[in-house]
Amino acid sequence: MEPITGGPAQLVLTASIARRYYVDGRSKVEIADEFRLSRFKVARLLDQARSSGLVRIEISHPGNVDLDLSARLQETFGLRRAIVVDTPEVEPAALRLQLGKAAAELLTEIVTADDVLGLAWARAVTAMTDQLTSLATVPVVQLTGALTRPDVEANSVELVRHTARLSGGPAYLFYAPLVVPDATTARALRQQPEVAEAISHFDAVTKAVVGLGSWAAGQSTLYDAMDADACEQLQKRGVVADISGVFVDAKGVPVQSKVTDRVIAINAEQMNAIDEVIAIPYGLAKVEAVRAAVRSGLVNGIVTHSPLARALLDEVY
Repeated sequence: MEPITGGPAQLVLTASIARRYYVDGRSKVEIADEFRLSRFKVARLLDQARSSGLVRIEISHPGNVDLDLSARLQETFGLRRAIVVDTPEVEPAALRLQLGKAAAELLTEIVTADDVLGLAWARAVTAMTDQLTSLATVPVVQLTGALTRPDVEANSVELVRHTARLSGGPAYLFYAPLVVPDATTARALRQQPEVAEAISHFDAVTKAVVGLGSWAAGQSTLYDAMDADACEQLQKRGVVADISGVFVDAKGVPVQSKVTDRVIAINAEQMNAIDEVIAIPYGLAKVEAVRAAVRSGLVNGIVTHSPLARALLDEVY
């Protein structure tokens, strides 16, 4: 910081001018007339007030969104949107609740009547839809098949139906599992009328919310639902992240294999064509997966929490 030159009179003058400008909202011309100074002298004193630390500008928000971390995350990774909730690393259910609320508020803000909304199943996406209170009237498209697991309370069909009911728009959904035993079964299911109808709307989706998991046990519901051989095969191919059934390696390159042919969900090409794809990652174990998803370009919006945001930024700096 550069100290203000001159004595106490100069200091008081600089403070008075700074107060007029920053607090009272007066223009530089008005201040110059009041103090009988040139406009350039006023501008110079305002610059000194900033550089000396006499005036400090803070951007704050009374809510629970960390504006500084959100802006840094957005700028550093070139994201369309980044919302960072200021909350510690608490247990997953509590994180999903807080992030779901923030994501619901974001979705209400950005979705317009011109959009087509796509929803993929994930626990965090379910938490978001549970907390939606209003939404523009838009079509809602199911992007992934359902996971039938004892620890999964809701599925992709239910969250799409719930969101469409709230919106008042049509729902394009289908009854099929997310992963099936072989590619032949997957092809047959995709050709069924209701599945084919929903898939035909993938190309119209303009905004989507997807799940993002790290390809490891307990960090991806799809990993936990697949057989051990399939999980190992994808790991050998370098998969580190699962974006609602789209698998990417550490460089963000989508990985295609015999295993991926068994998944009934939106594919990498279709996801890449969507204007905005938002993920809701949480947990420090997902740092590498988030970085891979962002590198892929498939995800360009993130709603997360402060510890994960800091970990992502620490790896950059």
